[in-house]
Amino acid sequence: MESSRIIIKSILRTEKQSDLLPLNKYVFWVGNKANKISIKKAVENIYKVKVSEVNTLVVPGKAKRVRFAQGMTPEWKKAVVTLKEGDKIDVT
Repeated sequence: MESSRIIIKSILRTEKQSDLLPLNKYVFWVGNKANKISIKKAVENIYKVKVSEVNTLVVPGKAKRVRFAQGMTPEWKKAVVTLKEGDKIDVT
């Protein structure tokens, strides 16, 4: 099994993510090969909270152009983690 710090790369702090805080949901940037079970275990291990639900999605890469060269930004995976009542993560 991979380390929890390899599965969870960072917590995302955006305007959309801040709208989910009252619903007890947090958004994480995770490794592309991470699955819902490993994400749940990693969040519980790192932040010492209980996770009730994990939703994942893959954000596709975008086509970018620098002068005459075309390329793509890499695709990445994010997870929306719902915590049980009473648990919270300090995002500051």
